[in-house]
Amino acid sequence: MKKNHNIRLKGQLKWYMQWPAFMTILLAAMNVWIYRTDRRAGLLMFVFLIIYVVIVGIMYFYNRSVVLKDMVEFAAQYGVVQNTILKELAVPYAILLDDGKIIWMNREFEKILESRPKGDAVLSRYIPELNQSIFPKEENQTVEIEVFRRDREYQAELCRVSVEGFSETEKLLELPEEKEYFVAVYLRDITMLNRYIRENEEQRLVAGLIYIDNYDEVINSMEEVRQSLLLALVDRKINQYIAKVDGIVKKMEADKYFIVIKKQYFKQLEADRFSLLEDVKSVNIGNRIPPTLSIGLGLSRDAYSQGYNYARVAIDLALARGGDQAVIKDCHGITYYGGKREQTSRNTRVKARVKAEALREFISVNDHILVMGHKMTDVDTFGAAIGIYRASASLGKKAHIVINEVTASVRPLYEDFSRSQEYPDDLFVRSAEALAMVNENDNVMVVVVDTNRPKMTECEGLLSRAKTIVVLDHHRQSSDNIENALLSYIEPYASSACEMVSEVLQYIVDDVEIPAMEANSLYAGIMLDTNNFMNRTGVRTLEAAAFLRRNGADIAYVRKIFRDDMESYRAKAEIISSAEVYRKQFAIARGENLKVESPTIIGAQAANELLDIDQIRASFVLTVYNGKIFVSARAIDEINVQLIMERLGGGGHMNAAGTQFEHTDMDEAVKSLKKVIDEMLEGGDI
Repeated sequence: MKKNHNIRLKGQLKWYMQWPAFMTILLAAMNVWIYRTDRRAGLLMFVFLIIYVVIVGIMYFYNRSVVLKDMVEFAAQYGVVQNTILKELAVPYAILLDDGKIIWMNREFEKILESRPKGDAVLSRYIPELNQSIFPKEENQTVEIEVFRRDREYQAELCRVSVEGFSETEKLLELPEEKEYFVAVYLRDITMLNRYIRENEEQRLVAGLIYIDNYDEVINSMEEVRQSLLLALVDRKINQYIAKVDGIVKKMEADKYFIVIKKQYFKQLEADRFSLLEDVKSVNIGNRIPPTLSIGLGLSRDAYSQGYNYARVAIDLALARGGDQAVIKDCHGITYYGGKREQTSRNTRVKARVKAEALREFISVNDHILVMGHKMTDVDTFGAAIGIYRASASLGKKAHIVINEVTASVRPLYEDFSRSQEYPDDLFVRSAEALAMVNENDNVMVVVVDTNRPKMTECEGLLSRAKTIVVLDHHRQSSDNIENALLSYIEPYASSACEMVSEVLQYIVDDVEIPAMEANSLYAGIMLDTNNFMNRTGVRTLEAAAFLRRNGADIAYVRKIFRDDMESYRAKAEIISSAEVYRKQFAIARGENLKVESPTIIGAQAANELLDIDQIRASFVLTVYNGKIFVSARAIDEINVQLIMERLGGGGHMNAAGTQFEHTDMDEAVKSLKKVIDEMLEGGDI
C-alpha cells in the first residue's frame, strides 16, 4: 500500500485529475460573494458546496486507483502489441551488442539467415560484411552498406542506439558502463532495383570513332587497281567486327567511321582487347605497309552528346600517341589498349608548314617569348629551345630559355652560348625570373618543347599564368597533357624535337640563316635521340640533318661533346656488368653509388648498349639521383617500352621511355618493374 501512495501522476493526466480541486476553489469564492449579497442564498450555496466536495473527493480517490490499474494494464498490453508488431514487421530488423552478437531479431530477419542463431552467434558468421569494423562509432551515427546473402542483395543500415542507465534497471542483462548501447540493423532487399539499374546501364549507347591511321601511305604503297579492294576488305572487317556486337557503323569519309554499340557489348570488346586492331593489320593484297586503326570510344552517364565529345577526345589522343590503339574515355579517366606498333612516318611536310605559319603568327603578336623543356634538360631539349630562339630573333622578338639545372650533357653547349658576345646575357633565365616576366607583361608567350606533360616542365607555374602557350613535342601524348595550349604540334613519328624545330624553321622565315653554333645544337639533339642515326631515323630526319649541315653544323664538334670522361665510362661499364636477364628477354641493370655528375645520362647510354646483346628485346637501367630512382627504358622494335613506363607513371616513345620512383629503395623499384612486366606479358599488352 505504501508503494501505491508513492506513485504519482505526471504530465497532462496529472493536470486533468486536479481540475475538480480548482473548481472547488472557484465555487468557494462564488459562495462568499453570494453570502454577502444574500445570507439565505449563501447558506444554501454552502450546503451544495459541501455536498460537491464530498462527492468529488470520493470519486477522486476511488477513480485514481482505478485509473492507475487501467494504465498498468494498458502499458502491459501496449508492450505486447508493440513486440508483436516488431516481430511481424515486414522489414528485417535485429539488435546486436557492440561485439556483433545477436540478442534479438524479427521473423523477416530470421528468414534471411534461414535459421535462428543459437548461443552467442555473431551476425558476421552469416553476413561477413556486417562485422565490428563497420559498426557506427558515435551515438545516432548511421552506416549504410550493400551486402550479399545467398543470391540476394541488401542495403544494410546500422544505427548506434544509446541505452544509458540500462544496467541499473535491467536485472537480466548488464552492460559495461562505457558500452551501454545497442547496434540496430535493418536490411532492405535491393536485388531487383540493382538488376534494373544494371540493365538500364547496359542498354545505354556508346559512341565511337574509327580512323585508318596511315590511309595515304597504304594507298600510295600499292597499285591503283587494288586500292578499292583493300579499302573494301578493311570496311568488311570493321563492319563484321561491330556487327558481332549488334552495333551500327556509318562511314563518314574514306578513312573515318562512326560507330554506336550498347554498353553491355562494349565489355566484350574490352575482353578481347579490341582484336580488330590486329585483324586489320593482316590485310595484305600487295600493299607494302599494313593498315592500322585508331579507335576512340566515349562513355558518359549524363548525355549522349557528352559521350560523343569523349569519343572525339579519345580518337585525338589515340592519333597523338601514334595510332594503332584503342582509347576509352569516360568520367573516371582514360584507358589504353594496343599501341604496339610504331606509327608510319609521313614524308609530307604539309602539317609542319601549317604549324609553322601558326607559330609565326603567335610570335609576331607577343612581345616576349619564353621557351622551356622538361626538367633535367638534355641536348634535344636544349637544341629545340635554341631553334625557337632563332625563330623569334628572325621575327624581331626577344626570347629567353628557362633552364634551372645545367646537366653535364648540355654544359659544353651552354657554356659556348654564355661566352659568346653575339647572344644576350639574359638568354638563359631561371624559373623565378621567368615568372617575374609574365607578371610584368601580359604579351608573353610560352613555348614548351620536348614534353607535353605539365609536371615535367621546368616551370609549371608559367602554364597557368601565360595567355599564349605552344607545345612542340615528339613524345606520345599522355592523359595528363597540357590542355590550355593554343597550338599543339605533337608528332610521335618524329625522331626528336630538334627534327621538328628544324622543319618549322624552314617555313617561319624565308631563306632563314642559322648560325653554326645553333646548327650544332640542333644537330646534336637529333644525334642524341636517334643514337647516332641508328633508331627512329626516317627520310625527314635525314633531310633535317642535311639542312643543318648546310647551315654549318660541325659533325666533329658534335661528336666531341658526346665523348665521356674516364669516370663516366667506368660507371657505364659498372652498370652493364650489373645487368640481369629477366624472363630471357629483358635486361635490367642498376646504377648505385655512381661517382659521376649525371648518372641518369650514363644510365640512358647503358640502356642503349644493352640492346646490342642478342635476344634482348628491351633494356631497363635504374639509377639513383637526387633522392629518386630514374628508369631509362629502351627497345628496338619488338617491345613498346612506353606502355611499360606509363604503368609506372612515366612515358616517352615506343623504343625510348622513362619514369622515376620517389624513393631510393632499388630492390623495391626493381620488384615493381618486374611486376608490371609480368602483368603486361600475361595480359598480352606487350
